[in-house]
Amino acid sequence: MITIDHRNQLVTIATLGEFTLADFKEFEELVLYKIQFAGPVRLLMDLREMLDFTVDMAWEEVQFSRQHAGDFDRIAVVTNSQWVAWSAWLQQLFVNADLRVFSDIAEAQAWVDDN
Repeated sequence: MITIDHRNQLVTIATLGEFTLADFKEFEELVLYKIQFAGPVRLLMDLREMLDFTVDMAWEEVQFSRQHAGDFDRIAVVTNSQWVAWSAWLQQLFVNADLRVFSDIAEAQAWVDDN
């Protein structure tokens, strides 16, 4: 399950439990709308409460990232999991965005909001 918040060019998602393909599709739809009407998006992903993700969601994320490599400005990933941090760094291969991993949500928020 995810929650999504957005204002201006910032999209914030937080996961709780399993991150599914349906969740990712919801995120994808909002991001595509933002890109179409306002250009590159900043993304704050709070994955501290993510317990797992589905394989089809992971595959969709890779495909989406490759198709929209230039559509992100900054991506902040908040996690306490070393495995998720490594996955985020690998994701940087598919996007042209400045991607950073944080353990503190306030630091991530400040960085992604910084002009």
